[in-house]
Amino acid sequence: MKLSERPQGSCTLVGAGPGDPELLTVKALRAIESATVLLIDDLVSEPIAALAPANARVIQVGKRGGCPSTPQSFIEKLMITEVRKGERVVRLKGGDPFVFGRGGEEVESLREAGIAVQVVNGITAGLAAVTSLGLPLTHRDHAHGVMFLTGHARSGGDTDWRALSCLAHSQRLTLVIYMGVRSAGQIAQELLHGLPAQTAVAVVQNVSLPEQRHIATTLENMAQDMARHRMGSPAVIVVGEVMDSLASAQAHPHKQLQTA
Repeated sequence: MKLSERPQGSCTLVGAGPGDPELLTVKALRAIESATVLLIDDLVSEPIAALAPANARVIQVGKRGGCPSTPQSFIEKLMITEVRKGERVVRLKGGDPFVFGRGGEEVESLREAGIAVQVVNGITAGLAAVTSLGLPLTHRDHAHGVMFLTGHARSGGDTDWRALSCLAHSQRLTLVIYMGVRSAGQIAQELLHGLPAQTAVAVVQNVSLPEQRHIATTLENMAQDMARHRMGSPAVIVVGEVMDSLASAQAHPHKQLQTA
C-alpha cells in the first residue's frame, strides 16, 4: 500500500477519571470503544481498561512514583508511529490528561509531528476525593479558591511550600496535593510556616474505587497519621478550612479510618 493510500489515523488523549467506570464521560467511553490501539497508564482501573474493544491492541505504559516507568519520549514516539500507520490511538490516562497527566507534553509532541490531537477531559482525583467525603473544594464562607499542586515536582523545579502556605492562609484557599505521600513530612513542615497547626487535612487513598479509604487529621499530625494508618499511593492530600468546617457531612459508603 502506498503511503498516500494508508487510512487516516487519529489520536485522542482521554481522561479515565479517578477509577470508577461510572465516572467516565460519555465522550470518553465512545473514544475507548472506537480505539484500535490503547496506551494505558498504571492508574487506569481494571474495569475501565476492560472496556477496550476485543480486537484493540492494549499497551501498558505505566507511570507511578517509586516504580519503573515507561520513558515519556518512548510513549510520544509510539503514539506518532501508530497514528502514521493509520491506527485510532487512544492515550488513556487516570484523572484528567491536563492535570498532572503530562497531556501538555504529549500534545506538543504530536502537533510538532503534524498530527491533530483531540482531548477528552476526565474527573480529576482531587475533585472526586472531596466529593466522596461529602465536602466541597470551595465554599463562600470557608474557601475562596483552590490550588492543585504536585508533591513530586520535576527536578530543578521545587515547589515553594512556604510561600504557598502564606497565600493559602491569607486568601483562604484549599490546597489539593497530588503525588505527595512520599514527601508528606517535608510538605507539612513547610506548610506550617504559614498555616495554623490545627488546619484540617483529609488524605484519600484509591479515590472512587471499592478499596477507597481516608483519614481526617491536622497539618501538624498529618505525616504521623499517614504513617500510622499506612496511607500509600495513589492518594490525594487536601488541606484547608473547608475540610474541618464541613466535617459533619462526611457520611459516605467507603471504608473510613479514624484518627485518635
